[in-house]
Amino acid sequence: MSLPVSFRRAAQTEFVEASAWYAQHHPKLGADFVAEIERCVAQAARHPLLFADLHKGIRRVLAARFPYSVYFRLEARRIVVLAVFHASRNPAIWHQRA
Repeated sequence: MSLPVSFRRAAQTEFVEASAWYAQHHPKLGADFVAEIERCVAQAARHPLLFADLHKGIRRVLAARFPYSVYFRLEARRIVVLAVFHASRNPAIWHQRA
């Protein structure tokens, strides 16, 4: 059973902007990025406790092939995606979303 998923506005913006960046470089790459992030989110929704608590209840799914991670929080009846985050960015940014 999968939990419902909601995205914080900042996470949705990060996802859309990164998708557009990859699509601009190659349309197939943009579609591949979207599919990979959707796979990460689905994995978090199905098995949220498989992922370690990194900081104040925030967990992370690492994307394959792309230098991105999906940071999320497990709530009572859903998961909330807090960030779709490039590995080179300052982690203090997603810490603030806790």
